[in-house]
Amino acid sequence: MSIYVGNLAFSATQDQLTEVFAEYGAVSRVSMPTDRETGRPRGFAFVEMESEADEDAAIEALDGAEWMGRDLKVNKARPRESRGGGGGGGGGWNSRR
Repeated sequence: MSIYVGNLAFSATQDQLTEVFAEYGAVSRVSMPTDRETGRPRGFAFVEMESEADEDAAIEALDGAEWMGRDLKVNKARPRESRGGGGGGGGGWNSRR
């Protein structure tokens, strides 16, 4: 399982986030998505820890905690929702032949 960490300061780094979460157990991975257009951090991250007990302890301690001037939002990450879209139908230039 993964932990969602929201409302991050844009200046936060993966190393800093790893250090904070390591206080609650072994951190397996930290992912900080960036904006496709600008390459800037998007203000949230995903943290994976080695045990669910460690994840629960980190969530309990850090949800709502102030870090780098921001109140963190920390909870279990939910699976990514399908965005639908995709289109279909319509035909390209070749469909009229």
